[in-house]
Amino acid sequence: MEKQKRSPAKKAQAPRINIQIGARYAEKVKPALLRKTAQATLDQQRVKHRVELTIVITGNAQLRALNRTFRNVDAPTDVLSFATTDHLQPDTLYLGDVVISYPTAQEQAKAGGHPVEAEVQLLVVHGVLHLLGHDHYTEAEKNVMWKAQAATLKKIGAALTKPKLG
Repeated sequence: MEKQKRSPAKKAQAPRINIQIGARYAEKVKPALLRKTAQATLDQQRVKHRVELTIVITGNAQLRALNRTFRNVDAPTDVLSFATTDHLQPDTLYLGDVVISYPTAQEQAKAGGHPVEAEVQLLVVHGVLHLLGHDHYTEAEKNVMWKAQAATLKKIGAALTKPKLG
């Protein structure tokens, strides 16, 4: 009896997570931590298709300029997400960009009494959830998003698991 050869199951391709860290923050932020956090968020949300996204770590001036341009708010903020539905390649969906202010993350971490790494992890999770369509305009949306954030942060063992975002 001849054995039939099985074709190997097609493995899901890992997401491509691009990291851009401003020179002033290069020594303070570990790209591997950003990737791990974004990957955990995609896993928690059960993203099955191949995706790509970019995480940018920068300063308050850039966040303020982006906030002014895209939200008509002339003030810095901690994180902004710019979602897209572009296909860079036929089999890859580009989710968009998450832009984080490191100085604001530092301030928030100090005020919250936790490490800045934990604050950055929270902001990555928050930003990626926005790229995936989550929002917090209503109490119901906020509850769903905060539950997803907490689950992801707990899964990766972050020092901050119950975030208090506005």
